[in-house]
Amino acid sequence: MSEKIIRDPVHDVIAFRTSSPGELLLFKLLGAAEFQRLRRIRQLGMAHLAYPGADHSRYGHSLGAMETARRILDCLRRDHSIDGAGETACLAAVLLHDLGHGPFSHVFESVSGIDHEQITLQIIQDTDAEVHRLLAEHDPKLPGEVAALLKGVEEGERSAVKGSSDVSRAPPPRTFFHDIVSSQLDADRLDYLLRDNLMTGSRYGDYDLNWLLHALTIDHASGRLAILWKGVSAVEAYLQSRYHMYRNVYFHKVVRSAEAMVKLALQRAKRLAVQDRLSWPPREHVVFKALLGQRLSTGEFTDLDDISLMHCFKVWSTGDDTALASLCRGLLYRKLFKTIDLTLLDDESANAAVAAARAAIEAASGDARYDMIYDQPADTPYQTGFPSDTGELLVRAANGRLIPFATLSPLPAALNQQLMFRRIHVAEHWKQTAMEAAAPFLVQGGERVY
Repeated sequence: MSEKIIRDPVHDVIAFRTSSPGELLLFKLLGAAEFQRLRRIRQLGMAHLAYPGADHSRYGHSLGAMETARRILDCLRRDHSIDGAGETACLAAVLLHDLGHGPFSHVFESVSGIDHEQITLQIIQDTDAEVHRLLAEHDPKLPGEVAALLKGVEEGERSAVKGSSDVSRAPPPRTFFHDIVSSQLDADRLDYLLRDNLMTGSRYGDYDLNWLLHALTIDHASGRLAILWKGVSAVEAYLQSRYHMYRNVYFHKVVRSAEAMVKLALQRAKRLAVQDRLSWPPREHVVFKALLGQRLSTGEFTDLDDISLMHCFKVWSTGDDTALASLCRGLLYRKLFKTIDLTLLDDESANAAVAAARAAIEAASGDARYDMIYDQPADTPYQTGFPSDTGELLVRAANGRLIPFATLSPLPAALNQQLMFRRIHVAEHWKQTAMEAAAPFLVQGGERVY
């Protein structure tokens, strides 16, 4: 049997049997230009400035998420019949789910207005894209089916509704294929937690993936993924790992400080571009177009990556604009903003501290628009009362009854509380000024909180 083998730090051997049309398609998709671009997009943006090993790419994560989805389906196949065409569409959707991510991920997206999910769908449905061509060669309906899985609606019903005068018709119910692509226990999350944990060396995000996968099943009544009773502890460990990774890695103060500086640099560059004062890049350059939120062709978007933006940072670091140059030098040489933690303050005190710090910097001839930023990252690791299109995790008891996970485990109640930080990130030479101005408000319950 002919196989193509890839060694992966999380899943070890990822094999593709090229005698299988479905697996051959997946292997071919890896070589598509739009997918190879993901090698040039860091999975964790600026996290390498806090965790030097976090240089892994969205290419590796996407490959790992596909392998996780394949392992889920292999476990389900022991007791359930899996439709071959549906499996191919599901695996392709998981593999391609990150195609639309821009450089530095959500930070770039927040400034440019580019929606990575919409870009992903655009690429998959663009007849000029190599990804689309490979999918269509396998099955002309496959690009639409993959796009529909990523949107959570089956393509056939979506088209029928679009062409129908009965706009009240609801989309068909989700299936376990949808859950594997996107849910509270999807292949994306299952992979990135283990991968980010390994590559950062944080040791906060480990959990027993093998046991969790073997505890998955399909509820025949709903067609959705469910968890066997024996898997409750594995799911608890997974949810705890997600909580700790957010607290200790994704919301790390150095990571957030660097991301804040990227955001300010991009905002400044965009402002200069709008004013026709940005000397580089030229107007036809993909970064210039993206900054202004202009629609990019698939070919143009394929050229937009971390490398193209880092080159801009290098050019801007020696440019005439003081604010932009300072931010870019800080990012290039890890001279990052310092942090003042306001997490223990209530909303009123935190807002007052931020306003005082901003006013003090302005009064001292600084530019608070680019010398400081107020950051309030937040996440809810487990959401009860999840939207109906996704749903809570369900556990199948020994008698076959489905029980909401939140009623069996104490963790969801605790994890449903929002994880949140309040921080001022400020240029190092203005930290003392900001601290002195904010000092009267850094008191809660009679005690100083910073």
